[in-house]
Amino acid sequence: MEQIRIGTCVPGQHALTYLPHMVDKGYETFELCFHMEFYGQDIAQLAPRVMDLIAPTGQKITALGLYCNPLQHEEHKQNLKKCIDNVHLLGTDLVCTFAGALMGASVEEAMPVYKKVFTELGQYAADRGVRLAFENCPMGGVWQRETCNIAHSPRAWDMMFSEVPLDNIGLEWEPAHALKQLIDPLPQLRKYAPKVFSVHGKDTTVDWDGIHHEGMFSGKDFVPDRFPGFGDTNWRDVFYILHRAGYAGDVVIEGYHDNCYNHDWEMVGQMHALNYLKWARGGDYAPSPWVK
Repeated sequence: MEQIRIGTCVPGQHALTYLPHMVDKGYETFELCFHMEFYGQDIAQLAPRVMDLIAPTGQKITALGLYCNPLQHEEHKQNLKKCIDNVHLLGTDLVCTFAGALMGASVEEAMPVYKKVFTELGQYAADRGVRLAFENCPMGGVWQRETCNIAHSPRAWDMMFSEVPLDNIGLEWEPAHALKQLIDPLPQLRKYAPKVFSVHGKDTTVDWDGIHHEGMFSGKDFVPDRFPGFGDTNWRDVFYILHRAGYAGDVVIEGYHDNCYNHDWEMVGQMHALNYLKWARGGDYAPSPWVK
């Protein structure tokens, strides 16, 4: 069993600005994240500068994220190939993304395109020793009318893994995205843990009174984003399930979302989440001196 490390997501376009202020805060890992585009950044040029920043600390980059829609946009597909080609420059083999969707269409309608695109991308990644992980964020989509990511439903995962049965394709799992769909995250994690390559540390607080009174389609947010330690997820059990499944990755805090600890209070929330998750995993590893 390996100690599950705790890190945080860093917006890729701000990496060189944010990282100098974050390398001394106690994070063990970082995930470099982009949303839909690279914002003028060249990964091949950015990666060595990022590695220089963390080199003195012993911290690691564990994933490169580009959350985009490769089913709908050829440019997004080509940008994912750039991630696959350059992720080794960050010292990792993991690229995280969305599975894509056909805007306004159902999961069933998108599945033939998914099969074509990710058979190609999955094999392209496998040939280069790279893994792909889909975040389970609905991005406002529902089964019948998706937006940019069909990979939010266990039913869709089963279809996807059947259509493209490659060992290097898995999930970047987050309990908040399960809770927001009123799914109990723990049984879900037990079932799919072998396919989990990365875990996002984000949570939510479910306002059951609001849901019971007004329902999920009232236009109000009854499941606001929260940092771990402020939400409803039992992270002690999350770590237990991951450890029992042999998970050797990390949990990376996905900040910049909490509806209370944000802006000037962002790092307050980040530090609380970091300390809470280290506690929830059981603290720091201490070897048993009587075990040879």
